[in-house]
Amino acid sequence: MTLQRFTDKAILVTGAASGIGFGTAERLAREGARVLACDINATLLRDEVGRLKQAGLDVTAQVLDVTDVASCNAAVAEAVSKFGKLDVVCNIAGTLLSRHFEEISDADWQKQMAINVTGVFSLCRAAMPHLVASKGNIVNCASIAGIIGVPYGTAYSATKGAVIMFSRALAVEYAAKGVRVNAICPGAVATPLAQNTVLPEGADFNLVGKLLPLLPDMGYPEDIAAGVAFLASDDARFMTGAALVMDGGQTAL
Repeated sequence: MTLQRFTDKAILVTGAASGIGFGTAERLAREGARVLACDINATLLRDEVGRLKQAGLDVTAQVLDVTDVASCNAAVAEAVSKFGKLDVVCNIAGTLLSRHFEEISDADWQKQMAINVTGVFSLCRAAMPHLVASKGNIVNCASIAGIIGVPYGTAYSATKGAVIMFSRALAVEYAAKGVRVNAICPGAVATPLAQNTVLPEGADFNLVGKLLPLLPDMGYPEDIAAGVAFLASDDARFMTGAALVMDGGQTAL
């Protein structure tokens, strides 16, 4: 039996056209949420949201560029206009870069920061007044790359470490107002983003091999979506400022 922890809850999910974002939007909708599914890929978003609608789920598509403040403000405004409130924001949108440190360009660095950090900041800032009103919560997608050093991932790791500390600071500031803020830290997950990322030429596979999961299988988007759903639900009512690791044991050694 599917849990129904989000009946009558209004939730905004970014990065919802694929991977963990799509898995999250689907999981929350199946648990009764009304979901505004946001992504920059308008065509893929339309198709995937259409598939969820055909399954009878209450999901609406909203094209969103998280690097654009006006676009972030508009997405939050649309959620509140459509649902009458906003209970949860799930910042899942992100980008990944694997490159030798000395080959990272200014543009590479700025893109990682704009999508992975500034986008989270902009959505949280726009949503916070509504979350204070609803006593809602935020789940930000970080990574184990924000906890341990990942070879060829200096820019990516910097952004995910920033997301963790941003989430913790926000949790401290808004705890007395009843808003919870948590981060989820996936490890190796079979998503299009990860599968399309190529290690740089000359990569040291001894270093990379140390980051493999201990469990015999990769993680899948639905695994991480389950963690997001837990953090967003009342089951996690006593959790704020947490960085929940879901990595198949990658960081256990």
